[in-house]
Amino acid sequence: QVQLVASGGGFVQAGGSQRLSCAASGSIFSINYMGWYRQAPGKQRESVAVITSGGSINYADSVKGRFTISRDNAKNTVYLQMNSLKPADTAVYYCSAEAYSSTGLDNYWGQGTQVTVSS
Repeated sequence: QVQLVASGGGFVQAGGSQRLSCAASGSIFSINYMGWYRQAPGKQRESVAVITSGGSINYADSVKGRFTISRDNAKNTVYLQMNSLKPADTAVYYCSAEAYSSTGLDNYWGQGTQVTVSS
């Protein structure tokens, strides 16, 4: 079993910055990818940024140039540095990981953390 615990988030004014962290723990053999997703009220969950174990990264077009995802493989932790935040970035942010554990390969989700950007 794998657990993901996210931290960070909160209220910030437009143009500000925030950093999210997500640590994976449990009986982990390896992690393929870790990523951040978000869901705004009334909208579907969308991918924000994903990073593979090899360091390949994909960003949503809406965050390119503003958000940076990074990963500490030794700590099984993924970070999301968010700069130049906009009200449209307001959402619940979830971290996710595809990991091999004692139960096999599976996708895991963190509990979600609210990011609110005021104009």
